[in-house]
Amino acid sequence: MWIGIDDTDSPAGMCTTYLGAVLVRRLAQAGLRTIGARLVRLNPNVIHKTRGNAAIAIEADGDPETGFALATACVEELAEFDDEKTNPGVAVASVRPPPDFYYAALRDYCTVDEAVRVLEAAGALYRGYKNRRGLIGATAAIASDLPDLTYELLAYRKRPLWGTHRQVDAASLFRAEEETYPHTWDTVDRENSVVVGVPHTPDPVLFGIRGESPAWVKEARSYVRSEEPACEQVYATNQGTDAHLIPGSIATLREGRSYLVRGTVAEAAATGPGGHVSFLLNDCGIDLRCMAYEPTKGFRDVVRALVPGDVVAAAGSYKGGSLNLEKLGVARLADAARIRPPVCPACGKRMTSAGTGKGYKCRVCGERSREPETEVVERRLRPGWYEVPSTARRHLARPLARGVPGWEEIVLQSGRKCNQSSTTSIK
Repeated sequence: MWIGIDDTDSPAGMCTTYLGAVLVRRLAQAGLRTIGARLVRLNPNVIHKTRGNAAIAIEADGDPETGFALATACVEELAEFDDEKTNPGVAVASVRPPPDFYYAALRDYCTVDEAVRVLEAAGALYRGYKNRRGLIGATAAIASDLPDLTYELLAYRKRPLWGTHRQVDAASLFRAEEETYPHTWDTVDRENSVVVGVPHTPDPVLFGIRGESPAWVKEARSYVRSEEPACEQVYATNQGTDAHLIPGSIATLREGRSYLVRGTVAEAAATGPGGHVSFLLNDCGIDLRCMAYEPTKGFRDVVRALVPGDVVAAAGSYKGGSLNLEKLGVARLADAARIRPPVCPACGKRMTSAGTGKGYKCRVCGERSREPETEVVERRLRPGWYEVPSTARRHLARPLARGVPGWEEIVLQSGRKCNQSSTTSIK
């Protein structure tokens, strides 16, 4: 059977993954064997999410009625029912629903009624609480298809310590990443000297380690020194896979979805209030504003280095008419030039403008010239992929440590014609 649970936490506490870890242990106590556990991230732009829009799915052997009873008991005991935005859902199915609903919840928007139809078609047991919105994530979790998957080891705190300062040695986390990167990632942000894997919210999570296999996250965990955890759980997950990105074109973007688009830089980057950086990307005559917000830190310098004519691929969430950048692929660099008044051939002094449309004039000897001096500027930017730092990375965004399979042609292509389909030129 597959057991799905979602929407049990709130900003004030709890974590659906913790509830999943508790359920794994209660299933074992009831004599039911757990085969695997999944942490399934869904559309990060959904406004109804409590925090990171994560649901969990547990595959187990045993009686579905027993599994359903244990799952609902866990939810009723541990979920944050007092928060108006917390609306748990539980689903148990003997046969997994088709993955279509998972992909819809991952990249688009779904309704409770749509989830219920999927569950009833699968003959599933289900229960939704309050407005039942958690049934969407619970259904998507048990329907999840993970052709590319990563793993996360989560350590949880003892209950009396919830809400207090976490005792995790920062130096040991940096050591863990040093010893296991690139097989694990986002434990720390080495570029900005910040710990990433330890949350600051009042939930049960002590720390988390993400990596390519159970063996690697456990290896990294062996270096971590911390307060004694209550328990630990390794989840298979779609985190770090870019599964949320939709190959698209600037002309067809829809609010609240995440895209990978290609275009030509139409306007150099500008830094606005708060340190946020933006530039215009054009594709077939249509402009898109791309944003690199202040928390992306040094990534903004990459954006600032773009010049009109550069061909790039941009990945991120489309919100409020802008693409909020998660990574940037520079496919082709335009020639950059610095234009300034020429040097006077008679006296060697630099001329100044003689007025609009009148060329240049030497203020020393009166010599005139119509042509400016053009100097080719060497570009510091190089073709390739650039990403936001670990501190600003979304759960689903694929770190460059994992590579960008299937996208290499975006970097190598010199361009495409506007009458070609944008959705077929990007994988």
